[in-house]
Amino acid sequence: VAIALSALMVVIYFGFVLLVAFGKPFMGTLIVPGLSIGIVIGALVLLATWITTLFYVRWANRHVDAAVVRLGAERDAR
Repeated sequence: VAIALSALMVVIYFGFVLLVAFGKPFMGTLIVPGLSIGIVIGALVLLATWITTLFYVRWANRHVDAAVVRLGAERDAR
């Protein structure tokens, strides 16, 4: 899961950087005065980071923490 989420974030970040580098006219398109598509996509990148982190934390709490508790119980039983 960690590798998949890391790969997803690499694609999102590099995609954004490539859009900034090669899609300047698109990224500079104004939606409303003072708000461009680039700003909106940048905010979405930050939101994706929070969502991905939240997903990983919940997954780790359910799966990794349970495995750690189980291994600790097995160690203590010896």
